[in-house]
Amino acid sequence: MRSTLKTKFISSLEKCLINDGFDGKKELKRISLLKNEHASVQFLVFDGDSSVGTRTISKIKLSGELKGAVKVRNVEQVYVPMAVQNGCGDDNYISTKPGLFPDLLTPLRYGDSAIIPPMQLRCLWIDIEPDGKYKGGNYSLKIELYSENGEELYGGSALEVEIIDADLPETERLYTQWFYVDCLSDYYNVPVWSDRHWEIIENYIEAAAAGGINMIFTPVFTVPLDTKPGGERPTAQLVDIKLTNGKYSFGFSRLDRWIDMLLRHNIKKIEISHLFTQWGAAHAPKIVATVDGEEKKIFGWETDSSGEEYVNFLRCFLPELLSYLDKKGVKDRCVFHISDEPHISHLETYMKAKAGIEDLLKGVTVIDALSDFDFYKTGAVAVPVPANDKLEPFIEAGVKPLWTYYCCVQTKEVPNRFVAMPSARNRISGVLEYIYDIKGFLHWGFNFYYNRFSDALLNPYADCCGDYFVPAGDAFSVYPKADGTALDTVHFLVFKHSREDIRALELLGSLTSKEYVKRLISESAGYEMTFKKYPKDQDYILTLRERVNGEIKERIKKQRDKQ
Repeated sequence: MRSTLKTKFISSLEKCLINDGFDGKKELKRISLLKNEHASVQFLVFDGDSSVGTRTISKIKLSGELKGAVKVRNVEQVYVPMAVQNGCGDDNYISTKPGLFPDLLTPLRYGDSAIIPPMQLRCLWIDIEPDGKYKGGNYSLKIELYSENGEELYGGSALEVEIIDADLPETERLYTQWFYVDCLSDYYNVPVWSDRHWEIIENYIEAAAAGGINMIFTPVFTVPLDTKPGGERPTAQLVDIKLTNGKYSFGFSRLDRWIDMLLRHNIKKIEISHLFTQWGAAHAPKIVATVDGEEKKIFGWETDSSGEEYVNFLRCFLPELLSYLDKKGVKDRCVFHISDEPHISHLETYMKAKAGIEDLLKGVTVIDALSDFDFYKTGAVAVPVPANDKLEPFIEAGVKPLWTYYCCVQTKEVPNRFVAMPSARNRISGVLEYIYDIKGFLHWGFNFYYNRFSDALLNPYADCCGDYFVPAGDAFSVYPKADGTALDTVHFLVFKHSREDIRALELLGSLTSKEYVKRLISESAGYEMTFKKYPKDQDYILTLRERVNGEIKERIKKQRDKQ
């Protein structure tokens, strides 16, 4: 029986379709990581005996000194109905056709079991997290597989793991994916802000933080995003508003609870939801208040963003909010938005909306997704967040601080995280952001489980494309588990590793110089990299990190030897 089971360690950047050939996947024999880094590899399993039916690996046994730092999960295939919008892709996709792709990470069944159908490639996802508890040095990690009757199916070679005696530094760079509390309320069928809702929200905040996110989108008002003009998302605002005899008053108890939750999970920045609608800042968000004892909607699509009524409201609200944030000691942690991705045709409405409150936001950070360089040149947005396929003019103009993002539109040339893309195209983002000193990364979808315009809740397990709204991988980074926790995806963790790449590069830069590290990156590639020209293969990233880790090890040793 054992002879039919083939196994080997492979890189976390390898994507294995179920009908791929085993021999075509490059074996991974060693890796290195820093003491507080999170590394991932995969363990590939193939049963070539079609006569025995589906095999159950009833026990997966880890051995070696690192076993306490290891977590094992299944890599599950997900059905992708839309890999990319028709005709919008390039030649750097695994496939542009619908099909099954590896992405969802699930716990092992019954604690330590896995199901291996015959004649299909299957992967186990191996997370290695020393968490600072292991000394620098060389370790081995071995996996043994046993059948239901206790027969050893595999007891093969070990993965060699070197822990570099250094820590990844903290970084000032920011990373946000927009967080949707209404999707969680709808999916789990719990009332907004109920105790169970708060429990679920915190589970997802924990998952976001574990994935490297350090700035959380905060729904002071119901978020005015991906909502059809005239339509509504479920009400989910953190601030209590009362309007009594024409006078506003505000309650911040829920916001207080929210901020305490973020601080518990070491979130660096609080991203206040947009003060005006998407696509031009022409209207107010949906805002609900208790008016003379009766709850009702007081603003929405019918509200002119620069009209006297809404401007007066904001001029009452913002000083109260900023005063609360200041007393809470988090004002300097807050980032504000005006409106999402305005274009030059929206300049007049954007400027009118902003003019009514601009004086109140002096001294706080205001950023907006903005890819229209002509709009930026007007001075309307101090901190723009251009899409990564629109970065060139911003880079050439020396815009600082500079952020970037990608979404469903960035389908050609540039990095992205679509499930149908190779993982190397996802992870290379970190290296590029380091080269061009990108200070923040924004993505619109951490847990968006609606269709386009938030018209209906979808089952993400059955439809990961938002009802043909976006390519698979764009709308969400985590799947909802029945118990109210989040399940990771390959594309989420690969991007996390790209954040750790940045920190490793920053560490080497602190030991040498930024220019030295940039030369190392270019020499390894053979050319000056841009967001549209970079190595496409996984070997480049893996080799670069090994070289960076080796130089960190060598230079720190020399420093310590001198002391």
